[in-house]
Amino acid sequence: MKKIVYTLLAAVLVSAAAAAVWLFWQIDDIGPPATRTATLTSAERVARGAYLAKAGDCLACHTTRGGQAYAGGRALQTPFGAVISPNLTSDRGTGIGMWSADDFWRALHNGKSRDGRLLYPAFPYTNYTRINRDDADALYAYFQSVPAVNQPNQPHQLRFPYNLQISLAVWRGLYFKPAVFREETGQSVAWNRGAYLVQGLGHCSACHSARNPLGASAGESLSGGMIPAQGWYAPALNARGDWQQAHLAALLKTGTSPRATVFGPMAEVVRQSLQYLDDGDINAIAVYLKALPPAAPPKPFERDTDPEATAFLKAGARLYEKHCVDCHGAGGTGQTPAYPPLAGNQALTMESAVNPIRIVLNGGFAPGTAGNPRPYSMPPFSHALNDMEVAQVVSYLRSAWGNNAPPVSGTDVNRYRAVPLD
Repeated sequence: MKKIVYTLLAAVLVSAAAAAVWLFWQIDDIGPPATRTATLTSAERVARGAYLAKAGDCLACHTTRGGQAYAGGRALQTPFGAVISPNLTSDRGTGIGMWSADDFWRALHNGKSRDGRLLYPAFPYTNYTRINRDDADALYAYFQSVPAVNQPNQPHQLRFPYNLQISLAVWRGLYFKPAVFREETGQSVAWNRGAYLVQGLGHCSACHSARNPLGASAGESLSGGMIPAQGWYAPALNARGDWQQAHLAALLKTGTSPRATVFGPMAEVVRQSLQYLDDGDINAIAVYLKALPPAAPPKPFERDTDPEATAFLKAGARLYEKHCVDCHGAGGTGQTPAYPPLAGNQALTMESAVNPIRIVLNGGFAPGTAGNPRPYSMPPFSHALNDMEVAQVVSYLRSAWGNNAPPVSGTDVNRYRAVPLD
């Protein structure tokens, strides 16, 4: 009986491997489309690529803290281990100096390296596949102009079986198909430009969509999700329909607006990427995000009114009065742009309370941008408040001024007290 089971298991594995290899070659056969007639000079193409590299926030992943720009080596933590970003400089030995424009396009569009290896989707080619060839060529021209840095690439630190190419081939067969961005004729020019940036180069769904146990994104609904291995929740982007477009554009461009201020990983995105986009592209993104179909609203939370629950929130109110009211006001209205409002703030009312917990513990640091060069920040309270006190004040924030979200516990707080900041 065991022999039969082992035989069947081997047959399944062989069949899966054969299917994966077939899929590998099918994807490899997808060649790059013809580039439109070049109208840019070499210098203009490099400048265009530099702008697009900012839009894609390439520097964030391909540069270690204090390291040479784009020389790689940053460990990108995932639930399956660490993926080490490669060297993108023009070095011919350790960077991409020997790559052709077709090689670069294949990496973006098909998720394959110059030597034929399948790339891990921590490099978000599942989004970059939508980038058109002209933009890919501009990016290639820019990276070929980046001064060469001789820094050998380091091996990934992935657990078995995620470190196997055959496993990656199976994953791709299930979750990846090269695509192109197609404009929707019924939408405006701004909407289509915003969709192109959000779905492709901006790779917003990489953080703002939920992922399944194998790390595949739930798609372009942008309905929010935990950022793997970082301990932050990327809020839903399809809940901005009631925002004024100007406020959404200001948040993307400067990091602050009358509705909210960005903190955590999004602060880095605004500081290193979005603030450098021109107003046309920022407004196009805002147009697209405002038009996303919203998810169904959550059921109203029925708050417990027993004496213990009431006392818990009253303790939170006293802590708010002691530590928070001077900046955020008795009514939770804040003082924009310095201090964001708390009343009606989505960061406080999401089902997941991880973001307000981490901000109370570790502080909230808005990005310094050209539009907000002297940002105000919130100090950390991890040294001043214990787990129960943090839970009380966060629960109060989630219940006051019309906010209505479930309370959190000291156990919830303790889970994130020791999470690394980076």
